[in-house]
Parts: sequence; C-alpha cells; structure tokens
Amino acid sequence: MYGKRINEIVVRPSKKLLEQFRDYATPDICDAEIVYDAMDPQIKPWVGKETVIGPAFTVKVPNGEGDIVAKAIDMAQEGDVIVIAGHGNCGVSYWGDKRSAKAHGKGIAGVVVDGAFRDFGDCEKVGFPVFAKGLTMPTALKTGRGEINVPVSCGGVVVNPGDIVMGDVNGVCVIPVEYAVEILERLKNHM
Repeated sequence: MYGKRINEIVVRPSKKLLEQFRDYATPDICDAEIVYDAMDPQIKPWVGKETVIGPAFTVKVPNGEGDIVAKAIDMAQEGDVIVIAGHGNCGVSYWGDKRSAKAHGKGIAGVVVDGAFRDFGDCEKVGFPVFAKGLTMPTALKTGRGEINVPVSCGGVVVNPGDIVMGDVNGVCVIPVEYAVEILERLKNHM
C-alpha cells in the first residue's frame, strides 16, 4: 500500500539488561548519559504510575493520522513499549481505551505518545500505562499511512527500534541500545 512501510525485525536488548535499569529513576539515567535523552516534559504519565521499561517499538504517523497504530499493536511483542511519533499534535488522539485493552492483553509494557490520547476514564479502568502529551476527544484519521519500526523523533528525542525506553513519574527517557552497557556502568559507579 502506498504510504506504508513496515519493518518486522526489531533487535531487542536482553531482558537481563533491561532489568538492571529498574533500580534507577529516569533522572539518574539522564545524568549517566553523555547527552540527555529525556523527552519533552509535557509527555507525562496519565495512566499508571509504575516504572515502565522495554524495547522501543516505533510508529511514525503523518500528522493527524493514526490508523497504523492498530497494526503496531498486532505486531508488538510482550514487554515492548510502543512509541508513537505524533508530531506533538494534541488536536486528535492516537490512542484510546480499545487500544489500551488490546495492548494490555498482549503484555505490551506501555505506550508513549508524542501527541494526545482519549478515553481517560476507560483507559484508567484497563490500567495500561499511557505516557502522552495531552488528552483530547477527536480521533485521528484512518487512511492507513505511516511507518512501523523506523527511527522516529518523539518528544524531541531520536528513538530507534529496540532502544530502551523508560518512563516513570518523572517522565520518559531513551537509552540508545548501543550505549546501554556504558550507561549502566556509569549508573553503578555514581550511585
């Protein structure tokens, strides 16, 4: 289909590596990075206050278009964090209660939306972690355009498929997978 690109292969970090970051908060991780990879502070936890950590499963959508997000949920694996590059658009929603329920049922760790979501009350009932820039009512267009598992810019940070995404009450940061071991060593030596 014109306007759609899907990469099915994501090289994910090991669960053992991911779990080693759980003892730290996102500010600690930012301090250990050479360049802070903290997302826009307007992207915050709306649903769920627990720490979310997992490999990035990226979704790049045209501004105001969100249909391909459903395909990403189908493709994502247990433990993944879906990262939606929504251009900061809070005029439409890229996520809602039905998507939360489906992702929760698959064991996906959470979603980060550089844009808005909707159905706040029902999303809270599902309990699936949602980090987003805002809350709105209208849904995004559904033309099917977009890309899955490509490098994206989300909240001002470059996120590659498989990078480590961590969100907590402080916000969301990204750990480039190629520097993860080095950042972990810095964390251990400075705490």
